[in-house]
Amino acid sequence: MQNSDLTRSIFAIAFIVGLIAASLWILRPFLPATLWATMIVIATWPLMLKVQARLNNKRGLAVLVMTSLVVMIFVIPLILAITTIMQNTDLITNAAKSLSNMSTTPPDWLAQLPYIGTQAAQTWQDIAATGTQEFTSKATPYAGAVAKWLVTEAGSLGLLFTHFLLMTALAAVMFAYGEAAAAGIKQFARKLAGDRGTEVINIASQAIRAVALGVGVTAIVQALLGGIGLAITSVPFAAVLTALMFMLCIAQIGVIPVLLPASIWLYWHGDTSWAIFLLVWMIIVASLDNFLRPYLIKQGADLPMLLILAGVIGGLLSFGLVGIFVGPAVLAVSYTLLQTWVAETKVP
Repeated sequence: MQNSDLTRSIFAIAFIVGLIAASLWILRPFLPATLWATMIVIATWPLMLKVQARLNNKRGLAVLVMTSLVVMIFVIPLILAITTIMQNTDLITNAAKSLSNMSTTPPDWLAQLPYIGTQAAQTWQDIAATGTQEFTSKATPYAGAVAKWLVTEAGSLGLLFTHFLLMTALAAVMFAYGEAAAAGIKQFARKLAGDRGTEVINIASQAIRAVALGVGVTAIVQALLGGIGLAITSVPFAAVLTALMFMLCIAQIGVIPVLLPASIWLYWHGDTSWAIFLLVWMIIVASLDNFLRPYLIKQGADLPMLLILAGVIGGLLSFGLVGIFVGPAVLAVSYTLLQTWVAETKVP
């Protein structure tokens, strides 16, 4: 009788695992859009409740307003950024090739910069000594790898548009039935781990909201300010470079890889004053990471900054753009569970 029960349990578990695997395989094409929609709805849910209260508690109008905001804030900037970069790849490549015809003498003011001036001037001279052609040949493999990564992540524009369209539709459905979905998820978590399961769900939602505020808003502000600096100094392809800065800020790289070469380009063309202005502007914009992002993250969850950054970078490398939100949420839940377990351990 015991062997019969064991066999039945093994087959039941195997059947359940197979059913879950088959379901995930069928839903696999929709998982990225579903994850994106879930993260966006969780991050903006408090705002949705405020909009609904302003509209006499009419959920339909609130869903319409929030869906429009999702399109304007999340969908349109990403599509414009990726589309602009992909459509101007040839222009960027030709501009990079033209650097080989420029003078390689470092400016006098570069060595006078505090902390980094001497090292920057020495690096400049080392590059000039090896020759721009040799430097270009060394950098070409890395440029090819970056281009391949961009193509892999972005894909075709038609597929990208379909993905964002599906995400918007799923977000609208989640806005409409958010309470029921949240209640079902919390009930499932409570079934698995009791009250601790509900606490984990709340922590995960707070972590997602913190990342959306800290990473997303900071990237938008830095890209806009960097674009304003490029427009003021009349740097060519300002729109393309602004879109590139937005993607780099999302990836936690920052604005320096765009603004620093733009400042050097201005110096080479004789606009020393504008070059110095853009360099100072770059330092100001790049320093926003030091206070704006931690402040916004603390508004969503009281989590260590290093944990959030590790989750953002690790999630991006592991899962692509959606990993920016998934990574910190997973690390936040794991960190909180470990912290709670250690706190509950009785010390003899």
